[in-house]
Amino acid sequence: MLSKHSTEGRHQVTLAALDELVPQDHLVRKIDQVMDFDFIYDAVKHTYSLDNGRPSVDPVVLIKLVLIQYLFGIRSMRQTIKEIETNIAYRWFLGYDLNEKIPHFSTFGKNYARRFHDSDLFEQIFYRILREATNHGLVDPSVAFIDSTHVKANANKKKFNKKIVRVETRSYQNQLEEEINIDREVHGKKH
Repeated sequence: MLSKHSTEGRHQVTLAALDELVPQDHLVRKIDQVMDFDFIYDAVKHTYSLDNGRPSVDPVVLIKLVLIQYLFGIRSMRQTIKEIETNIAYRWFLGYDLNEKIPHFSTFGKNYARRFHDSDLFEQIFYRILREATNHGLVDPSVAFIDSTHVKANANKKKFNKKIVRVETRSYQNQLEEEINIDREVHGKKH
């Protein structure tokens, strides 16, 4: 028998908690169970005015926006915001209900420029989250993937920026190169 599904459910009012709609095995639930993002408030407190100006977007929400973008491979902050507007799990992770307006996509960029640009604060927060995720078994540090993003060359020998590379990055790079060389040897190739 041929059936036709009714679209009347689109207009149905349903009483449900957001928490009930997010699958128990969703990645954002796993992160939320083990991560405490409250350390971000202390880390960024000095970049906010405590007694004047209009209310800000919660700094934890700003960091979680980037985390969603990175974890789910979303290409831009504009697209990330569009995804969050329609994805119940992302809204749940941010603590936003279905009726709350998600921050504009430019909000993170403006906050980054004002609060994180000339400091390593964003990097400190990222490394803390990465360390916590690794400690709780959400990240396997034995495997590293490096993308081949094209970067515009800067061939001006008179203009350069010295940057301190974190020791962890170097150790991962050395470990990765060692694994590549072992694999190349197994396949009869040169280092």
